[in-house]
Amino acid sequence: PTAPTAPTPKAWAPCRQAGRESSPAATTAENGGGKKKQKERELDELKKEVAMDDHKLSLDELGRKYQVDLSKGLTNQRAQDILARDGPNALTPPPTTPEWVKFCRQLFGGFSILLWIGAILCFLAYGIQAAMEDEPSNDNLYLGVVLAAVVIVTGCFSYYQEAKSSKIMDSFKNMVPQQALVVREGEKMQINAEEVVVGDLVEVKGGDRVPADLRIISSHGCKVDNSSLGESEPQTRSPEFTHENPLETRNICFFSTNCVEGTARGIVIATGDRTVMGRIATLASGLEVGRTPIAMEIEHFIQLITGVAVFLGISFFVLSLILGYSWLEAVIFLIGIIVANVPEGLLATVTVCLTLTAKRMARKNCLVKNLEAVETLGSTSTICSDKTGTLTQNRMTVAHMWFDNQIHEADTTEDQSGATFDKRSATWTALSRIAGLCNRAVFKGGQENISVSKRDTAGDASESALLKCIELSCGSVRKMRDRNPKVAEIPFNSTNKYQLSIHEREDSPQSHVLVMKGAPERILDRCSSILVQGKEIPLDKEMQDAFQNAYMELGGLGERVLGFCQLNLPSGKFPRGFKFDTEELNFPTEKLCFVGLMSMIDPPRAAVPDAVGKCRSAGIKVL
Repeated sequence: PTAPTAPTPKAWAPCRQAGRESSPAATTAENGGGKKKQKERELDELKKEVAMDDHKLSLDELGRKYQVDLSKGLTNQRAQDILARDGPNALTPPPTTPEWVKFCRQLFGGFSILLWIGAILCFLAYGIQAAMEDEPSNDNLYLGVVLAAVVIVTGCFSYYQEAKSSKIMDSFKNMVPQQALVVREGEKMQINAEEVVVGDLVEVKGGDRVPADLRIISSHGCKVDNSSLGESEPQTRSPEFTHENPLETRNICFFSTNCVEGTARGIVIATGDRTVMGRIATLASGLEVGRTPIAMEIEHFIQLITGVAVFLGISFFVLSLILGYSWLEAVIFLIGIIVANVPEGLLATVTVCLTLTAKRMARKNCLVKNLEAVETLGSTSTICSDKTGTLTQNRMTVAHMWFDNQIHEADTTEDQSGATFDKRSATWTALSRIAGLCNRAVFKGGQENISVSKRDTAGDASESALLKCIELSCGSVRKMRDRNPKVAEIPFNSTNKYQLSIHEREDSPQSHVLVMKGAPERILDRCSSILVQGKEIPLDKEMQDAFQNAYMELGGLGERVLGFCQLNLPSGKFPRGFKFDTEELNFPTEKLCFVGLMSMIDPPRAAVPDAVGKCRSAGIKVL
């Protein structure tokens, strides 16, 4: 049978058309209004929701549609054929401007054209004088040469600056080639993400970037960061069809999003420009770029200077004729007056000022692609900034703990010299054990010589913060987990708002311990006792009020608060080897023992307060 072509929904057709053909030449209508309407129609079509039905198909239907074995994947030959047919899995870059056009824009664009006119008029005046006089003055000749030299030198300099910045920006794209883990002919292999094709079986895990649009066929606690698509919280991904809209259903992962935890296997349903992110990129590239404020000001200035110069030149030309000068002398007056009104040094001054500013910004690790963009910063009235990773360090850090009915400040020093509580406390021992075991974050390999606080992790930001805190306070979390092996787990979900895991206890050869963390109020509702000074006491009204006060105080500090509890399962009912069922729940999840709270904060970058203060002093609002 012939191989099915890659799905090409109708909604994607305008995407490809706009991406490849929506140049000014292709969209030229009979008048400006027609061109604008055509552009608006294209953008309206691009804004339509993706038309696809892969999220509704069963696994068998998916396998038949893409002619792929859902356990062994594509054959290498089949993958090569699809790659040759569809092209690489990459977004089509927008059309680039030829270098000679960029160079000509610098030489003949904006204020340069006025100086060229001045130079030509100088040469014309010198020519008239040379024709009329035996020994003409060379002043106009020299002035014309100087004007031409100023334009050429500043044009070449501006082009060099722009070309150098563009080259650096282009080099960023190829610094780290993106890799993908695919299954082909039953074997897992790492390949370049650009070689992924429709029908490939792809596996992703926490910390991976999704290489294409995937239909999930199996998953285990998988969550993806869809912040680039407008979702503030990590989204759960599972094989189940949950929504008619493909953008809302849980069984679709989108190209360029990041898997923050868990694992998943999916079949590629779209690559390159046909992905949802490809459509967004096409929509963005279809928008016309406005002119910079300085470009508009220069254009207005040129019109003003030209009007004044021509008015004065014509006035003196007429006056010269009235006073009895010859018409050739009057023309010389005309040209001289016009050239005199041209500010010859302005272009060089503006270019030098912008270049010096760009160099100062480069020393601050801020790359300027276009010199005109430097001046635009001076027109800024409002800065709308993301918080996480921009104003903050994107390093969630444990700030406080509440246990033994007291709030303690966390010690984040490497040598643990700033301890504010007794780490030998039995309650802290239990709390740190829960935070270390009921946690899926891990340190990436090869970082033994790097300080704990600066190590890279794979996992959720909150769990990474807990991991680093326990690693600093109690030693190796990996060894703790090895001594207390996990036998069952329920990943966090938005319905239950808790994460649960069951481990074999290192201090009891036949027993298990159930550890849980999650939203503090949900955790407290499942508890009937609380651990204080290492002793389990009833969770009475007094302790509930103490919990509520601590919860409100930590939350009032702008910190994210998690609650922790545990239950030592009786060895008689749950011996070693017992099969814990996380679907039907053959173990207790109520009447647990509350242990404590831990709160986290994403610390601001050191330079942020000063930078925000400077912006406000300059009259710039920071939102």
